[in-house]
Amino acid sequence: MPTITTADGTNLFYKDWGPKDAQPIVFHHGWPLSSDDWDNQMLFFLGEGFRVIAHDRRGHGRSDQTDTGNEMDTYAADVVELARALDLRQAVHIGHSTGGGEVIRYVARSEAGRVAKAVLMSAVPPIMLKTEAYPLGQPIEVFDGYRAALAANRAQLYIDVASGPFYGFNRDGATVSEGSIRNWWRQGMMGGAKAHYDCIKAFSETDFTEDLKAVTLPVLVMHGEDDQIVPIDASARTAIKLLPNGTLKTYPGLPHGMFVTHPDVINADLLDFIRE
Repeated sequence: MPTITTADGTNLFYKDWGPKDAQPIVFHHGWPLSSDDWDNQMLFFLGEGFRVIAHDRRGHGRSDQTDTGNEMDTYAADVVELARALDLRQAVHIGHSTGGGEVIRYVARSEAGRVAKAVLMSAVPPIMLKTEAYPLGQPIEVFDGYRAALAANRAQLYIDVASGPFYGFNRDGATVSEGSIRNWWRQGMMGGAKAHYDCIKAFSETDFTEDLKAVTLPVLVMHGEDDQIVPIDASARTAIKLLPNGTLKTYPGLPHGMFVTHPDVINADLLDFIRE
């Protein structure tokens, strides 16, 4: 398996497909998943002539099941090392959910010439937790509930999330994909329980305000209006006000995992943004 070893000795699995001289598109997955979540998009953009890359975040998928470093600063530092190792230049970074937080923190700290554009999809910035500055956020009890459920029965939690709010399969009239549910569960159970537990704090309590303000490159913010995991008002509609060069595109009725449930819609909009 292709891996890089970070400065702290962590082995990170990655995929790197397509012509090495083509523009790179780097996909960043959500919690508690892996690079496999982007299968459809990687195949689509490979077919469009791009170089497509995705890694399993530390503690997730086939990367080392770390018990330390499971927070946003280290996640972003890992991407810095990946970009150097693969010599990525003028890349487009696309992050979903937790991966969107990872993207904006990385891009805000990236080396000159490494990044061309960024996409935040159903992403957690500016912060998921309800605070004095962000009263639309969710109370700490929501995330304490995730931690308790993970510690009690991680396997059941991952079934419940995937079969319910993540893809909107709990909505009346939803077309339920058993394969998507099983694939979500499979990806989640590949990772480490400690890393996933720690990551709940990372995705819910990290404040990305200064990262959003610092990124002057073009950023596309995409969000489903029926996102039950990362509600749109506290995230995309707030984040767009902080981005110097951001564009907001929302999708009526679409869920958190909209790039899986509606790949044709999402892929077309991503391609338009990348080719602008």
